[in-house]
Formats: sequence, C-alpha cells, structure tokens
Amino acid sequence: MGLEQEITFAGGRLDRAAALREDEAAIAALLADPAARILPVWRGKPLFRLGDASGPVLGWQAPGAAVLGEAREAPILLGLDGPVAHFAADVSAWEDPDADAAEMQRFLDRSRNSYPGLPEDCKFIDLRSIMAELTAPDAADAALAKAMLGWHHTHPFCARCGQPSRPAKAGWQRNCPACGVTHFPRTDPVVIVLATSGDKVLLGRSHGWPEGMYSLLAGFVEPGETLEAAARREVFEEAGVRLGRVRILATQPWPFPASLMVGCAAEAEGEELTLDPVEIEDARWVTRQEVMESFAGLSPRLMAARKGAIARTLLEAWAAGRV
Repeated sequence: MGLEQEITFAGGRLDRAAALREDEAAIAALLADPAARILPVWRGKPLFRLGDASGPVLGWQAPGAAVLGEAREAPILLGLDGPVAHFAADVSAWEDPDADAAEMQRFLDRSRNSYPGLPEDCKFIDLRSIMAELTAPDAADAALAKAMLGWHHTHPFCARCGQPSRPAKAGWQRNCPACGVTHFPRTDPVVIVLATSGDKVLLGRSHGWPEGMYSLLAGFVEPGETLEAAARREVFEEAGVRLGRVRILATQPWPFPASLMVGCAAEAEGEELTLDPVEIEDARWVTRQEVMESFAGLSPRLMAARKGAIARTLLEAWAAGRV
C-alpha cells in the first residue's frame, strides 16, 4: 500500500550517528563547526522561516546565533546530513512579552512568536498547526527535536532517587550523579484503530475537541500487552465494539509529547455502541461517502481529521479502497 511514504514525521533524513554520542571531543568539534546547524525550540515550538517560496522551512541557525544564547543546556545532537551536524537547542528561558498565554494553552496554538533580531519571517510556531505544510525531512527533523527536548524538560530528576539528573551522550541520555542510574528517552506506543463494518467506519471524539471533530479511536498500549490486544481492548472499552482480526498498517512518530502511533485495521463483529463517557464524548458509525465529504469540507456534522495525522492517512486510504 505504500502508506509509510504518506505518513507525516516518518521521512527522517539524518544519520543519527549513535556511535558519536559518547565522543565528547567529536561532539564539541561538530558543534564548533561554522557549518553546523542548530534548531532553536521555544516552549515546544520549533523555529520556522516562512519566506521560502515553496513553503515554511525549519529555521536552522549557525553556532553563535544570538537566539542560541537563551539555551541553558548544551544542544542535543540530532544527527548528520552528510558531513553537516544538526542539533536542537531549548531556548525556553527567553520570555516573550507579546506571548498570548491563553492561545498557547489551546488544543491548536495558532500564535506565532518572534525573537528580537531574527528576520521578520522567522517565527516559533506550534508544530501541530504547521505539520501538513512541511517537507518530509523538515517534519521528521522537527518531530525529533521537539520530542527529545520535551523529554529533557519533563525528566530533570532521577526517577529512582529524585535527585537532579544531567544530560549525557550528546543529549540522548540523562545520568543521576547521586545514585548512578541512567535514563533514556521514552516513546509511548499508542494504537489507533480503523474499525470498519462494511461501508462504515467507527469514529469518536474526545472531550474538549473542536466542535464536529471526530477521529479514529486510539489508546495507549499497556504493559504486557500486544498491539493487537490493545486495539481490541481500547475499542471495546471506549465504544463497546468487539473486533475480529487486527492488522498493522503503518506507524507514525507523534511528538505530542512522545508517542508512536500504530495504525491498525479490523472488522467489527457488531455495530451496537456502548460508550464510556469518561473516555470519549461521542462515537458514531460514519459512511464512506460522508468521510469523503468531510475531506472536501461538505459534511455539516463531521470535521475531517487533520492533515498530517495518521488518522487522516488511514481514512483517506480506506475511502479510496486501498485498505
């Protein structure tokens, strides 16, 4: 089906250069190289340059750029593009006097933040709001940077003893000097399920989503559970629908904050719905025709799944008869 080529954030181009991470001298040399490129990320929002005729591009900076002076920890090595090293730096210590705090807390933050001294077309932008406009390599690089810096932001202390931990291995590890434990970046697997019954697909909506927005049912994989079992459990828990054989279709890195979305497909064994009102606000069976109308903005009761999300890719493939 070739779905992998259609998945946002899956088009990584960088050699992650794991063998270099322990070589502090090599990392220092790469970071001092004027050719190196560093992506500033401010409170989870990567820097983008909007003036390119082909669309938004990542706002890579050269070493020594003023905005990088806001970083409180060394940049993280993302990887190599040929001989050029690419890093990410958390510049969240900067205070933007014009920041819209309320907007930044919304489901989709549409605010854009300008750092003094950068070109006018350079903005810190919520990745979720711009992901569908990016090239595959830029989307993958932004996702990697956001996920890695997000992990450091939420894991400053040792999970065993509670003491402050320190970045190591070019940002790919945190060490606890108090008890000696090492900590590594985490990724949480999530199943997202294309549950169908003939010409209908099961869609649901979470509390707090924008009006009319529906998507495929999804949930975290629990310890000791297979992906297939998680898919069956989540759909039954949320909607009371039992599934037959589960197939894995595609996966998507999802840096909101650090998930791996595992796209599954399964035929439902029945259509009767019994909703868990704590888990979801609503669920419904939707016809293929109505899904296609939602893509065109013609459905009065159904907002199309967002472009860039694996749910949209799976639904488009299903509507076109490719799944």
